Amino acid sequence: MANNLLSPEEMSALTEGVNDGSIAVDTGFNTAARVKKHDLATENSNLGVNVSSIDMINERFIRLFRLSLMEVLRTSPRINSTKVQIVRFGDYIKGLNAPLSVNVVRMNPLRGYSLVVIDPSIVFSSLVSFFGGFGSGAVGNLSPGRMFTPTETRIIKMILDVSFRTLKDAWSPLLGIDFELVSSEINPQFAQIADENDLVVVSRFETEGTAKTLGFIDFVNPYASLKPVRELLSSRVQTGEGNEESDKQWYDQLDSAVSEACLQASVIFGTLPITLRQLEAMQVGDVLHFKKPDLASMNVNGIHAFDVHVGSLGTQTAVQIERAVVPGAQ
Repeated sequence: MANNLLSPEEMSALTEGVNDGSIAVDTGFNTAARVKKHDLATENSNLGVNVSSIDMINERFIRLFRLSLMEVLRTSPRINSTKVQIVRFGDYIKGLNAPLSVNVVRMNPLRGYSLVVIDPSIVFSSLVSFFGGFGSGAVGNLSPGRMFTPTETRIIKMILDVSFRTLKDAWSPLLGIDFELVSSEINPQFAQIADENDLVVVSRFETEGTAKTLGFIDFVNPYASLKPVRELLSSRVQTGEGNEESDKQWYDQLDSAVSEACLQASVIFGTLPITLRQLEAMQVGDVLHFKKPDLASMNVNGIHAFDVHVGSLGTQTAVQIERAVVPGAQ
């Protein structure tokens, strides 16, 4: 096998050439330059995903989630949303301790899988509240292999259903999504939705029950799953243009309610200035002279709304609207 290393004689000759200057050592490479290691295979969190939009979605989720929990579980815990974090999936998993309710879900049309992680204290306190207790739900130290009972699993299913329905409403101004439960675990190590070095977006909701029971619910999305909608996120959550079904229903209800409101209308033929002394001196039979205007004014709740003609229709005195008056217009 051929050996490409230099022989001792060649190394000696090369060293002498470098020392006496006959061999140039300036190769053009800057060996003293400082470099920063960069792995092109890793994700970069500065690629345009606007986490502030996710914060807005989370705020909307909290408002709807509390009301939905009250209807389903008969409990209304205090819920606070922490700031959305972008972390490596391996670092996030290291911060979790089994047993937990770890649920792998699909958020269609987003690609990949997401996680919904529910702290056991929420499960137990919801269970107690559901059956008429005060939601104390003291957890204590649980064995890492402790499985959830069928009743506890049912409570978890109810919490997930409420979460999915509420998240769907919270995302609706931005994107229509549907949820699909794929699997459930108690150990987060078995729910690998991304590689250890991949970035994930973590939305944590900290809860406090009626008996000061603390817990959390995490929604974890792979960073890569949000890339296709980063333009929507960068433009922030839109309130809609009135074409959503919920907006139409709200508009119809508001229009119906306003249309039934009672207003008081009065027609004024004319006005004339008078002093208090003249008013006190007036007697029965006195005549006040003023110039009749071409049009009378119709006031609605004290606001001049229309100019009208005064006449009669059959045996009734009536007015005919000539034109509408814009308040404040000259």
